[in-house]
Amino acid sequence: MTDYSSYFDLVTETHVEIEGWFSGLEPGVLPVLLARFSAQFSMITPTGKVLDANGVETLFEQLRGARPGLKITLSEFQGIALHAEGAVVSYRELQEEHNGTRTDRRATVVFERDASGKVLWRHLHETFSAG
Repeated sequence: MTDYSSYFDLVTETHVEIEGWFSGLEPGVLPVLLARFSAQFSMITPTGKVLDANGVETLFEQLRGARPGLKITLSEFQGIALHAEGAVVSYRELQEEHNGTRTDRRATVVFERDASGKVLWRHLHETFSAG
């Protein structure tokens, strides 16, 4: 059996930081959060917009505190590929705001190890889920 648990843990840890950042509860978390992403990071948002590492940083800067009370629930973790340089995993992400707004999405992330062995987010693709 292939063990993806450390990658699933990274997804969970990162989303705890994102939840706190978007809620405005953790003002010092941005450098820690951004350090999780490769300098070559890319993302496809649920609406199809393509962002690079700078675009994600700008997005995070704009959204600090913009979603007070945000709760992110992760589920349906799946390992897709595991290799010496990293892994590919998928998961489901439910975001709920204090006002009742909910978004449900499925995500696939590519992780890579840098030269020092640190695991970084290399690519993220999110798609809104129909249910």
